[in-house]
Amino acid sequence: MSSIHDLSVFELTKALKTKTLGAVEVAEHFLERIEQEKLGSFLSHNRETTIKSANASQLKLNSNNAGLLEGVPVGHKDVFVTKDFPSTAGSKMLEGYMSSFDATVVARLTNAGCVTVGKLNCDEFAMGSSNENSAYGPVLNPWDHTKVPGGSSGGSAAAVSARLVPAATGTDTGGSIRQPASFCGITGIKPTYGRISRYGMIAYASSLDQAGPMTKDAQDCALLLSAMCSGDADRDSTSLDLPPKDYTTNLNDSLKGVKIGLPVEFFGEGLDLGVRKAIELAIEVFKDLGAQFVSVSLPKTQLSIPVYYIIAPAEASSNLSRFDGVRYGYRAKEYTDLIDMYRKSRSQGLGEEVKKRIMTGAYVLSHGYYDAYYLKAQKIRRLIAEDFSAAFKQCDLILGPVAPSVAWGLNEKIADPISSYLADIFTLPASLAGLPAMSVPCGMSEEVKPLPIGLQLIGNYLQESKLLNIAHMFQTLTHWHTLSPVQAKTSS
Repeated sequence: MSSIHDLSVFELTKALKTKTLGAVEVAEHFLERIEQEKLGSFLSHNRETTIKSANASQLKLNSNNAGLLEGVPVGHKDVFVTKDFPSTAGSKMLEGYMSSFDATVVARLTNAGCVTVGKLNCDEFAMGSSNENSAYGPVLNPWDHTKVPGGSSGGSAAAVSARLVPAATGTDTGGSIRQPASFCGITGIKPTYGRISRYGMIAYASSLDQAGPMTKDAQDCALLLSAMCSGDADRDSTSLDLPPKDYTTNLNDSLKGVKIGLPVEFFGEGLDLGVRKAIELAIEVFKDLGAQFVSVSLPKTQLSIPVYYIIAPAEASSNLSRFDGVRYGYRAKEYTDLIDMYRKSRSQGLGEEVKKRIMTGAYVLSHGYYDAYYLKAQKIRRLIAEDFSAAFKQCDLILGPVAPSVAWGLNEKIADPISSYLADIFTLPASLAGLPAMSVPCGMSEEVKPLPIGLQLIGNYLQESKLLNIAHMFQTLTHWHTLSPVQAKTSS
C-alpha cells in the first residue's frame, strides 16, 4: 500500500471500512506530519481532541455504522467557527476566540464521520490572493517556499498539496478556492452560491462567500461535497432549500457530445504563455474524450474587477462593524472613552488590507457616492450574469485558465496590491454571477522549480455534477493531480 498520506479520500475510506487501516492510526499519521510542517499552513491543532474523535470513528467502523467519510481527517479554514478549536479568521482581532458551536459545514462533515485535525491559515477575514495578509504569518507554497500558495484559502491548499491532510474546507468569495488550488496543484470546487450553508462562516462579503472542498482530485471533491450540501434555511437565509445530493453517481458519464465554451476574453493579452500552452494541451485531452468546443464571449469580464472591489468591500464594511472591542475579540488596553476604545481596538486589531477594504466599502456606501459606485456596480453585476446566461445557450460549460500566471514570489506584490487584484480577472466573473466553478491541475510550468497550473471549469447554476464529471474524466487520462511537491514530474 502507498504511504497513508499519499492515499486519496476515496482510497482512505475504502481502507478504513475494510479495516486495512484504523482511524486512530490514520489520525496519528497526519498529526505527526502536521507537527513537523514548516509551511505555516496550520494555525491550531489539538492531538487529544483529534484522537478522541478518531476513537469514536473507529467504534462506528467496528460496528458497521460508519458514515460516508468515517475516519477521514480534514482541516478547516479558520473562517469556520469550531467549538473544539480556536477560530480567528487569520486576525489578531479574534485571537484565542472559542466558539460555542460548530459551523454547519463543520457539523455536516463531522456527522459524515470526518475527524478534524486542526484549523488552517488564511488571509485575514479571507481578504487576499496570496495568504500574506494573515496576522499569524504567511503560508509558503509547498512546491517552492519562495512563492505564495494563493489565497485566501492558501493554508487549505498548501496542506492538501503537501499531504498534511487529505482534504480541507475553503471559502471562495472571488476565487479563494480556485486560485490557491491552481497555485498548489490540487482540485477545488466552489459550488453554486447558496448550495452550502454559510451558518458559522465568519463573513467577508455575504452575497459572494461560498464554502467548498479542496482535495487531491475531483472524485474526492465529489465525496466531500455530497456531505457538505443540503438546505439550512432556518439558520442561513441565503441557503438554497435543496435536499442532499450524491455527487459521485455521474462521475463516469461519457463526454461525447458535451459542448465546452472557450471565452475569447480569457485567452487574450496578459495570459502567461506557459499557462496558455497547458490549457491548450488540456483541450486536446477533452477532445479525445469526445467533447466539442465552441467560441463564446463574456464581454463584461474586464468590468468584473472594479465591480467586485466595490461590492465586496461594501459588504465587508458592514459585516466587520461588529468587531468593535465590546462584545468579543481584541480590545485596546488603553483608551479614554468609548469612541476611543472603538477606534483603538479596530486600528490595532485589524490588519492593513482589512482596514483598506473597510474604508473603501464605507466610501462607496456613503451619501453622494452610493449611486455612482455601489448601485452602478450592482447593475453591472447583473449584466455579467446575463453574459453567462447567453454563453450557456451555446455550450454546457465554460473552460479557461484560473489565473493569468503561476504562483508569484513572496512579497512580490505587497507594494503593488492592484497587481494582485488584477490576477483575479478569470475567477471573479463566476463569483459575481453565483455560478459553480472549479480548478483542476492541468500542467506544470517550465521553471527551475516547476509550479502547478490550474484549469478552470465553470458551469451553469446547480451543475456541480457536470463539472465534477468532466474533471474526473480528464483526470482519468492525466496525472497532474497525482503529483506531490516532493515527487514532481514534468512529463505529460
